[in-house]
Amino acid sequence: MPLEKQSFRYRLPFALVGLVAIVLTAIALLPSVSPPSVYAQSAVSAIYVEPGVTIIRSPDGSGQVQGKVVIDLQTGDVWGFPTSSAAPYPVDQTSTRPPVSKPVYLGRFDLAAMKRP
Repeated sequence: MPLEKQSFRYRLPFALVGLVAIVLTAIALLPSVSPPSVYAQSAVSAIYVEPGVTIIRSPDGSGQVQGKVVIDLQTGDVWGFPTSSAAPYPVDQTSTRPPVSKPVYLGRFDLAAMKRP
């Protein structure tokens, strides 16, 4: 066998191994050069806040108050957050501290029962 063919035969595997090493190094270093974006929140919200303020009636019928309605889209639970005014946030005129609205369980939508006809 001529010397040129032998040297090509021995150099080809080393060249291919070198090329594979360079490609693998580039793949390994790519995340450090341009890291992927991360988000603190999920892309899909699991709750729906109804726009505006509505009358919230307590399930035991003891009273009613204005507030926001929030629906958990995963479970179908419906919660009311009293605001005590027409404002979309809790208001307490007698205190200088911001009030915290505690949720009132209003009921549940049976989301599993929804089926196409």
